[in-house]
Amino acid sequence: MDVRNKLLGMGVALLILARHCAGRIMQGMDWLLQTLHLPALRPAMDKSRGDVPGWVLITLMSAVLVAGLLAIAGPALEKLFNQAMEQVTP
Repeated sequence: MDVRNKLLGMGVALLILARHCAGRIMQGMDWLLQTLHLPALRPAMDKSRGDVPGWVLITLMSAVLVAGLLAIAGPALEKLFNQAMEQVTP
C-alpha cells in the first residue's frame, strides 16, 4: 500500500509539472511569434495549442501506469520468470 501511495504521489507531481511546463513553453512560443512578427504562423499555433499538453499528459500517465503495475505485479512476474528459466534445459 505504501508503494502505491508513493507512486500515485509521484504521478500526480509529474502531471502537475508537465502541465506547468507545457504552459510555459506555449507562453514562450507566443512571445517568439510576437517578437518575430510572424502572424501567419499564429493561427496554426492557436489551433494546435492543446496538442502538446495532451500528449505530455498521456505519456506521463502511461509511464505512471506501467510503474504502478510493475510495482504491484513485480514479485509475481519475477517468480513466473524464474520458474520458466528453471524449466529450460541447455
